Formats: sequence, structure tokens, C-alpha cells
Amino acid sequence: MNSKNQHQKWKSDLHTIIYEADTPAGKLFDVLLLILILASILLVMLESVPSIDAKFSTFFNITEWVITLLFSLEYILRVISIKKPKHYIFSFFGVIDFLSTIPKYLSVFFVGTHALVALRALRLLRVFRILKLARFIGESNDLVKALKASRAKISVFLFAVLIISIILGTIMYLIEGEESGFISIPMSVYWCIVTLTTVGYGDIAPVTPLGQFIASVIMILGYGIIAVPTGIVTAEYTHQKHDDEPLVHTNTQVCVNCNETDHNDSSHFCHQCGHTLYGDN
Repeated sequence: MNSKNQHQKWKSDLHTIIYEADTPAGKLFDVLLLILILASILLVMLESVPSIDAKFSTFFNITEWVITLLFSLEYILRVISIKKPKHYIFSFFGVIDFLSTIPKYLSVFFVGTHALVALRALRLLRVFRILKLARFIGESNDLVKALKASRAKISVFLFAVLIISIILGTIMYLIEGEESGFISIPMSVYWCIVTLTTVGYGDIAPVTPLGQFIASVIMILGYGIIAVPTGIVTAEYTHQKHDDEPLVHTNTQVCVNCNETDHNDSSHFCHQCGHTLYGDN
């Protein structure tokens, strides 16, 4: 085997380990990666507790540098193991991987940027590949379509809710006044929105009988308002879903050429660029 073939085989094996969760080596790599991500997030959380950081600050700093260097190595290997690196670098996971790697380096020059390491939590989205939840991509596509089909109705509904909040907030301002905490119309509208969404912080509360009656009506109205968008999306989802359509399964195969994912289980070639998914890459 000449040096060129050896080089191609090395890159192919590296790509399989890093990108393919269907293989034993690939799954092990992803599991270790997730453990590393969780450990890094846990370190950042513990470091934010003054009493713990005072005792273990040196340990936290050294461990975080080790994890950052490992992530940096992983990022470099991901770039060099694909034929067209820009397809990974500018992809969703590529951007997330980069943003989750640089905070520790930035902390050397800028104070306070270390907390951005928490962005690594977004990398946990890779768990979908490991657990092969991508096999239900057909279901998620139906949900996305339902949300898109519902956006006009939901927009009109939210606009109506905003108008109601402005009207009722203004009424509460006139009824309760500054003595009850309704110091302005914007503050009253804020209270109305908080009450309408059944959050109820309790920082402002009506004291007059009429104000309490209107507040009760708003609270009851809130339960109905919450149910409306759910019904709209559910109706659209039911419309999108056809029982006679087979579920489209997808595997975790990633194209070595263009980094495309979500290929059908029976696919042998990338649906994006046509490159082979198996065998020599």
C-alpha cells in the first residue's frame, strides 16, 4: 500500500471514529465526548460557587485547560478528516464546537469570558445521534411543518393577546393606581401579561374588589389562551401526518465529502453530493 492510499485510509478511519455513531468505535468516541462535555459543564457550575472555588480553584483551572486542549484537538481532527472542511466549519455543530472551545483561551485576555464555556451544553445535542433518535426524523419533520403551517394563525392570536393585555392593563392602571403598584401603563401591561400567562410573580397585586374581579377573569382567560396555540399546532400536525406514509428512518452516517447527515437506512450514496457512504472514502 503506497503512502497516498495509507493517507486516505487513515483519514477514512478517523472519519469513521469521529463522525459515525453506528460503529462501535464511533459510539465509544461520542460517549466519551459527552462525558467530557458534562464534566466541563459541571466544573463551570462548581466554579461559580465561591466557597467551592476557594478550595479547588487550581484544580478547576488545570482540569478545564486539559478539557479545552482535548476539545481543540477534536475540532482539528474533525476539520482534517473531511474532504471539504468548510462544510463542517460553517455547519451548526461546527460553529457550536468552535464557540465551545475558545472561551478558555479568551479568558486569558478578557476577564469574565470563561463563563461562556457553558455553551458546551449545546454540544449535548449530539446525544440524539448516539441514541439514534434521528431515526424519528420523519416525526420531527412533521412537527416542524406543523409549526410553519401554524405561524400565521399563531401570529394573529399573539397579536390579539397583546391587544387584550394593553386594554386590560390600562383598565387596571385606572382602577388600581400607583397606590397598588400600578405606577404606569407599561407596568400594568406587564402585570397583565404575567397574570394572563399564569406565571404570577406576585410583585404587583390588585387590592380593590373591582381590580381583583378583573384579575380573576384574566387568570381564567389565561388557561384558555394557553390551550389555543396547542390546539392550532395539534390540528396542523394531524393534517401533516398521513397514516399511509411509511416512517422515514435515518441513520447516523455522515458524508465524508460534504458532511451531510440524515441519510435513509438503505442509502449507499449521499443525497446531497452523491459521494459513496460506505467502503473507501
